[in-house]
Amino acid sequence: MKRSETQKKGRGKFILIGLVILGCLSFFSFRHLNELRLERKGEETLKSFVSQLSKGKYDDSLAYLSQESLKSTNFSEKQVKEKYQNIYGGIGVHDIKMNDLSVKGNQFNYTLILHTSLGEPLKQKYQGTLTKGNSLIEWAPNLIFSDMKQKDKVRYQYLPATRGEILDHKGRGLAINGKIVKFGIVPKDLGNGADKEEKIKKIAEALKLSKKEITAALDQAWVKEDYFVPLKTETKVPENFEAPEGLDVRTDTGRTYPIGEAAAHLIGYIGAVSAEDMKKNKELAEGSVIGRAGLERVYDKELRGKNGGYIAITNSEGKEKEILQQVDVVNGKDIHLTIDVQAQYLAYKSLNNEQGSSVVSEPKTGNLLAIASSPSFDPNQFTYGISQKEYDKLSKDKALPFLARYSNGYAPGSTFKLVTAAIGLDSGTLDPNQVIDINGLKWQKDASWGGYRVTRVSDVSPVDLKTAMIYSDNIYMAKETLKMGEKTFRQGLNKFIFGEKLDLPIEMNPAQVSAEKNFNSEILLADTGYGQGQLLLNPIQQITTYSVFPNNGTLIYPKLLMSQKEKSKKDVVSPETIAQINQDMQAVVEDPNGTAHSLQTLGIPLMAKTGTAEIKEKQDERGQQNSFLYAFDAQNQNFAVLQFLEDRPDDKSAVGMVPELLQYLSENVH
Repeated sequence: MKRSETQKKGRGKFILIGLVILGCLSFFSFRHLNELRLERKGEETLKSFVSQLSKGKYDDSLAYLSQESLKSTNFSEKQVKEKYQNIYGGIGVHDIKMNDLSVKGNQFNYTLILHTSLGEPLKQKYQGTLTKGNSLIEWAPNLIFSDMKQKDKVRYQYLPATRGEILDHKGRGLAINGKIVKFGIVPKDLGNGADKEEKIKKIAEALKLSKKEITAALDQAWVKEDYFVPLKTETKVPENFEAPEGLDVRTDTGRTYPIGEAAAHLIGYIGAVSAEDMKKNKELAEGSVIGRAGLERVYDKELRGKNGGYIAITNSEGKEKEILQQVDVVNGKDIHLTIDVQAQYLAYKSLNNEQGSSVVSEPKTGNLLAIASSPSFDPNQFTYGISQKEYDKLSKDKALPFLARYSNGYAPGSTFKLVTAAIGLDSGTLDPNQVIDINGLKWQKDASWGGYRVTRVSDVSPVDLKTAMIYSDNIYMAKETLKMGEKTFRQGLNKFIFGEKLDLPIEMNPAQVSAEKNFNSEILLADTGYGQGQLLLNPIQQITTYSVFPNNGTLIYPKLLMSQKEKSKKDVVSPETIAQINQDMQAVVEDPNGTAHSLQTLGIPLMAKTGTAEIKEKQDERGQQNSFLYAFDAQNQNFAVLQFLEDRPDDKSAVGMVPELLQYLSENVH
């Protein structure tokens, strides 16, 4: 009996101890879970707070701050908001990253990586206290910068890098930091009421802006009564311009393009940095500029350099306490091109706003002296703000003013007969002295060609190589191409630049012989021989291909940078073949029947070949005719020109466009 009672008492003790342990475990488990919940809540609060700061939503960030903490630091919500706006906004803080977040009880630590207008990340470590179940932050100025006190301020100096210039081979400007004119308003000068409205109306008329555009500029958040509000920027004051009352005209330094439209496709233009740009490139900052097109875009990093400046905390007396960030200015580098600014201007001028391109090179070096495309646009307008109306007009223009025709592939037409003849002569399939009887203006090999016929312009017979060059005879060259056959023809073409990527900062597809590996058609083989078929070469590729003729059979690759090394491909064509074809090219100019005979009046020794590539739906209709001219200095081989006129009118050709350009090159390129 006693043993039973003892056993019962023992079991009771164990049960009691078990309950106590269980209670303790439950208590500590509950406490731990509560701590975890508070930590997670604290992390959520801090992340949300920093997220609003990163977005620049300082109003929304106030929701995470304890009102008691603001009172204890003598700050109102408005003052806190303004402090963040003035400091973070002033130094261009964006894309804030939070690292090493830790919450223990109501205490927290975290690190912020702040990207500023100086282009480099600023690292700051923070610590503080949470309240109200970790749903609010006890705010103090040290949550702006970790060492900041109540009356401290931030001193910021931004030193923008000077953008490098794009210069021609003589150091003349193609994209420079020149004088610009800013048209704007100082709001207090407008007055009030009806007087203000009348002034805005007259300013809008003078600047060709709408009243709505001017009002929107004046309504920007940063505008104050005595601030200058820019409305429009030009490279110069228009002739006979009279500034209406209330309009302020100021000069400044900015990006300008001295020859404007003449080099727009090549040089491009700059524009203001966007939020998207800053996301992609952390070195960019609000208020800076970036290359938007052309070489300004390709060499943006080299041209842009690196902005500098410093950010420091000062006390209430303006004395520096701590330099938070200091970045040295690195000015952009100048880019020196092989371009000759006057040749570039005249090449563009020669196109007379017609659709086409003009490319000039130094055959011996490969230096590109001019790369022009027409029609064009004014890069100065794009840099300083083109109106939507003006942009729409350009973008909807059927003449495609944004298209860089010098890098767009075209069938080269009869200028390509030079290459076909060279391959035939080198392979031995073409005898330059053999004459061929050709009757009429149309020809086909046999009935297997169906209704297709090769056509020519002049009914001359018999025809040898020289005659075929002078009259630009398609039938002669089609026959000779068929005679050499596809294998020999392609072996010869492979020595040139087909399929190669040229070392140029210009986007282009490689030159193409045909869409497929083989022609699979005698008609296509014949057409390719006289420069049509599926051949595609842009004007730069054409002038490169034809560089064998002024260089005794060596192909010289093009270059656009003065720092670029010369590159060549030897023995593309034999010297004997070059001598024969050059003699025939001279006859194209000197013979009265030559297709480039009009150039002889210039008194410049030239070798040339013309070409017309026709694009049409039906055999017997007149299609779009693209006119080409390849010409080079016969005496010293100092210059070569590839002129292209797209969809030429009946009364115009590439030959008639180039006299002024050739005269300049003859007198100035040595």
